[in-house]
Amino acid sequence: MKSLLYLNKYLFQYRGRLVAGLLFVILYAAFKVYSLPYVGRGIDYAVDIVKNATQSGVNHASPPDEVLHRLEYYVLIILGMTLLSGIFLFLTRQTIIVTSRLIEYDLKNEVFEHYQKLDTAFYRRNNTGDLMNRISEDVSRVRMYLGPAIMYTTNTISLVTFTLIVMLQTNIKLTLWVLAPMPLLYISIYYISSLINKKSTNVQRQLSILFSKAQETFSGIRVIKSYGLESKLVEDYDKECEEYKQRNMNLAIVDSLFQPAMLVLVGLSTIIILYIGGHDIINGTLTVGEIAKYMLFVSNLTMPIASLGWITSLTQRAAASQTRINEFLNTEPSIASSSNEEFTVHGDIEFDHVTFIYPDSGIKAIDDVSFKIKQAQSLGIVGKTGSGKSTITQLICRMYDVSAGEIKIDDKNIKDIPLSPLRRQIGYVPQEVFLFSDSIANNISFSVTDKGVDQEKLKEKVEKASRDAAIYDNIMEFTEAFETVVGERGITLSGGQKQRISIARAMLKAPNIIMFDECLSAVDTNTEQEILLNIHRLMLGRTTIIVSHRISSVKMCDNILVLDKGRVIEYGSHEQLIAKRGHYYEMYEMQLTQEITN
Repeated sequence: MKSLLYLNKYLFQYRGRLVAGLLFVILYAAFKVYSLPYVGRGIDYAVDIVKNATQSGVNHASPPDEVLHRLEYYVLIILGMTLLSGIFLFLTRQTIIVTSRLIEYDLKNEVFEHYQKLDTAFYRRNNTGDLMNRISEDVSRVRMYLGPAIMYTTNTISLVTFTLIVMLQTNIKLTLWVLAPMPLLYISIYYISSLINKKSTNVQRQLSILFSKAQETFSGIRVIKSYGLESKLVEDYDKECEEYKQRNMNLAIVDSLFQPAMLVLVGLSTIIILYIGGHDIINGTLTVGEIAKYMLFVSNLTMPIASLGWITSLTQRAAASQTRINEFLNTEPSIASSSNEEFTVHGDIEFDHVTFIYPDSGIKAIDDVSFKIKQAQSLGIVGKTGSGKSTITQLICRMYDVSAGEIKIDDKNIKDIPLSPLRRQIGYVPQEVFLFSDSIANNISFSVTDKGVDQEKLKEKVEKASRDAAIYDNIMEFTEAFETVVGERGITLSGGQKQRISIARAMLKAPNIIMFDECLSAVDTNTEQEILLNIHRLMLGRTTIIVSHRISSVKMCDNILVLDKGRVIEYGSHEQLIAKRGHYYEMYEMQLTQEITN
C-alpha cells in the first residue's frame, strides 16, 4: 500500500470533488440504513392491528382509515428515503468516478512527460512493450483504485457503521451474536489479499512481456517475413500467452475464494438471527418487526462485506501496478540540465581528451579523443565500423555524458548548457532513420513547433528542403504527394527515401550546428553527389560534421578525423591525409578501385 501514497498529491488536487463525493456516499448510506427501521415499525404496527382485531373478535371488511393512513405514512417515508438514497448514489458516481478519470488523465500525462526526460541509456535497458504497458494497463488499474475502490470502501464503512449503530440501539445481545463471525472474516481477507498482491504483480510482468513480444514482431515484420519465420514467432507468442493465461488463472482461483468465504460468514449471521431471534420471539422479548428489520440489516451488510474481497483485489492490483509505475517515475535521468536559461549556440566545438564508456555494456567507444572545430567549419569523421564515429555525434547532442575529459560548445562545458536550447539548435540526421506514421510534409517539418507559422511559407520551405535532399521528384510521384502518409517508421518507403526525408528534415531546421551520421549509406553514387552539393551550400556559415565510411562524403570537409578503435589515428584536410599515405590514403585507394571496378 505504500506505493499508493504517491497518488496523495492528486487526491489533494481534486479534494473538493472527493470531499463532496465522500459526503454523498455517507448520505446515501444514511438514508438507506435509516429507512429500514420504518419497515420494522410498519410490520409491527400491522401485526398489532391484526392481533388486536383477532383478540377482540372484530372482523372488519376493510381496515379503518386511520390504520391505512398510518401504513401509507410508513410507505411514503420508505419511498422518500430510498429516492434520496438513489439521488446521492448518482451524485457519488458523478464526483468520485469522474475524479478517477481526471487523475488517470493526469497520471498518464505525467508518466509520458517523465519518459521524455529519461536518457538514452534508459531506453537501451527497457523495451518499448514494457513502457507501453505501464502507461496503459498499469494506470488503468490504478484508476480502479481511485474510483470504484474508494467509492465502495467509503460505502462499506458508512453502511456498516450506520447499520451497527441502529442494530446496537435495537438489541445489543443479538447484535453481538451477529458480529461473532467477523474476526474470522477479517483474517480471511488479510490472508487472501496478500496472495492477490503477489499474483497480480506476476500477471502484470507477464503482460509486459506480451506487449514487448508483439511490438518487436510488428516492428520487425519485414525481417520475419524475409526469413519465413511467421510460424515460429506465432509459436513463441503462444507460449507467452499460455504463461499469461496460467498466471491469470492462478489469480482467478485466489479471487474466487473471496466471494464464497464472505457469503458463508454472512450466512452464519443470518442463521444466528433466526435461531436466537426465534427464541426471543417465543419468550416475548423480541417482535416480528424487529426480526424482519434484523434480516434486512444482515442483507444490508451482505453486499458491502462481500464486496470487501473485490475492493481488496482492486486495491492490491492497483498497489502492484503503482509500484511498477513508481519504479520508472523514481528513475532520475543521468543527463539533466544545470539550468533553464536560454543559450545561443554559435558553433565552436572542442573535445578535450574525451573518453567515453557505455554505461550498460562497459565498452570503451572513445579513448582520449581531442579536436577542435571553429564556427562555420566542417569536420568529416571516417573509420571502420565500431571505431566510435557515431558516438562522437551522440556526445555532442549530449545523449550521454563523457566518462573522462571535457566537451565544450562555444568555450562552455556542455554540461553547463541547458539541454533543450542545446538540442534545439543542433540539426542531427542519425544513422538509424526514424519517420513517424504521418504525412511526408509533417515528417519534414517535424522541428517546426510554432503553431502560428504561416502555412504557405512553411510549405515552400518543405518543398525546398525536399529538393535539397533530392527527394522532391520521388514525393511528387506519389498520389497524395507531400500529404502521403507513410507507415509506422516509414515502412512504406525505401531505405534511401527515408534517409533523404530525414536529411530534408534537418535542412529545414537549418541550425548553427548540423551533423550527418552515415545518412547517405542507402543512396546511389549520383544521388549522393547531388545531396552533397546541396549539403555544401547548407554548410556555409554553419558548423558541420559528416560521419561516413565513404571518403567521397567527407573529402570536401575542412578537416577529417580518422578513428580506429576509439582513438584518433589521423587528422587533417583531405589533401594532407592523402599526402601522408597512411590509413586514410589506403581507404581512399580501396574505395576508388571499387568504384572503377563497379
